[in-house]
Amino acid sequence: NMGIVLARIDNRLLHGIVATQWAGRSGAQRIMIIDDTVANNELTKASMKLARPTGMAISIITEETALNNFKAGKYNDHTVFVLVKKPETLVKLTEIGVKVPELVVGGTVKPEEGEEAVKISPRAFAKPDDIEAYKKLKASGTKMYAQYVPADAEISMDEFLK
Repeated sequence: NMGIVLARIDNRLLHGIVATQWAGRSGAQRIMIIDDTVANNELTKASMKLARPTGMAISIITEETALNNFKAGKYNDHTVFVLVKKPETLVKLTEIGVKVPELVVGGTVKPEEGEEAVKISPRAFAKPDDIEAYKKLKASGTKMYAQYVPADAEISMDEFLK
């Protein structure tokens, strides 16, 4: 089963907890950060590359590059752990036929005062467009749960996706 083995929603993308606790658990050969802002900022990109766990390759790419690379079959022969800020990015991948077998929702930005959002976990919120994206991912066969660190209990997403 090559391609994506695990995806994670994390507003900080690659940071200590992800590098030390999730990367190894994913069993992937490559960490892939799909984020237009980070991919287009050399400084942020360089500092994130420093957090790369030993023995893992790292790609920090835009959404467009990710879609093109997957379409071209670039990751068919290795395993990938994908980090994104928004579930919509993963929906775009599934729409071109990329399987996202498992998604762990880690941390998201807290909603602004008065902004409509549901609290999925102590660290994760979903706005209406996120809920729609999660529904699409569930329909495509993605196993989904919220969990900040692997030691935390998995929180089912099902009640939020009715």
